[in-house]
Amino acid sequence: MLNSRFFLLLSTALFVARPVAAQVLRPTDAVSGPYIAAGAGLNLLQDSSLSVEGNGATQLRGLGINPSGSLTFDPGFAGVLSLGWGFGNGLRAEVEGNFRRNEIEGASGFSGAGRLGASGQQDSYGIMANVLLDLGSFGPVVPYVGAGLGYVVTDWRQLRLSGNATDVRLTASGSDGRFAFQGIAGLAFPLEFLPGAAVTAEYRFIGTQNPSIPARAESRSTGAAIASGRVETETYNHSLLLGIRYAFNPAPPAPAAAAPNVAPPTVRTFLVFFDYDRADLTERARQIIAEASLNARRTGGATRLEVSGHTDRAGTPAYNQALSQRRADAVAAELVRNGVARGDILVTAFGETRPLVATGDGAREPQNRRVEILLR
Repeated sequence: MLNSRFFLLLSTALFVARPVAAQVLRPTDAVSGPYIAAGAGLNLLQDSSLSVEGNGATQLRGLGINPSGSLTFDPGFAGVLSLGWGFGNGLRAEVEGNFRRNEIEGASGFSGAGRLGASGQQDSYGIMANVLLDLGSFGPVVPYVGAGLGYVVTDWRQLRLSGNATDVRLTASGSDGRFAFQGIAGLAFPLEFLPGAAVTAEYRFIGTQNPSIPARAESRSTGAAIASGRVETETYNHSLLLGIRYAFNPAPPAPAAAAPNVAPPTVRTFLVFFDYDRADLTERARQIIAEASLNARRTGGATRLEVSGHTDRAGTPAYNQALSQRRADAVAAELVRNGVARGDILVTAFGETRPLVATGDGAREPQNRRVEILLR
């Protein structure tokens, strides 16, 4: 029959977990896929009631000794090793192997035997199937709770129990495997420098159905057997463990925020056309330059203006180079007259080298007789 302490512990854990489980678990803290975990630390074995059963109890009573009492234990060692699987939503399932060892400190009871002396040790080892729930990310820590069922072997190594009022000594040695149950409460501290790894600190309560160990009563002076039978005892352990857990498929860190898309700077182009072999501005040309000036002033002086002069292919290249410069200078001067700072204007003359419309040498093409104003 399962111990009521286990049900109380499990019920308390679930009661606490219900509201806490709503806490968000960071993707990088959620265990997804296979993991391995190990822990070691202190094991406190509760005082154990024990009683001699069967014919041995009858024979002890005949000697005036009560066949029941209790044992106390020194703090001991506990270690666990687990292989598990995380489902990515805080729920985990694992198989655990465990080992515990405690030395016997003393004994009480067994009235009629006088003051008792006791020695020996109790080992236990077994396998458990556990279900655990990570309750969410609370800063650098992820609390979790769990429960497990399994099979644990209790092994007594040379228990010797004797009293100063009698020549009788009780010895027990052997092992017995029983159904086991446990409750788990822990804290995981994920390691940022090693994705998938976490340091753990946890408490485990584990108990078993009462094991029954072979025992006998013998004479301390002669070693002769007086009675034989079995000793039934309780095993309830409280373990405080520090450990490490490593998930083999750690969630990737959240991607860095993408740099905002920066639109390329807008370039506006204004074309000012000229009559053949002329560099003076027409009324239409002045209107276009005024519009370019207005757009430049709207930016508060942040716009750079590129003014480039061009000609058609009538005339010599040297003459056309000079003509394109006069045209560009005329446009720049009109921009300044319209309020554009001269320092914001870059003037370039290309002559006949960059026609808007490709023509043969000597051709008079109106679209090539131009000045381009670029606002950047």
